[in-house]
Amino acid sequence: MGRDEHNKARGRNFLAQTPKYAKTDGRDVEFSEEFADHEDKEAQARSRQADKRAKRK
Repeated sequence: MGRDEHNKARGRNFLAQTPKYAKTDGRDVEFSEEFADHEDKEAQARSRQADKRAKRK
């Protein structure tokens, strides 16, 4: 019973990192404009305005 008894990695993906292809930029994507309602369009407009403000800084 040594000190490192509980510090061993179990399994192949111990502390695995996310591959680049699986990462997103955090944007919501509307798949079809015809299914978007008024709230979706307002949210997209707010998102564009927030992106502009963030790029200005």
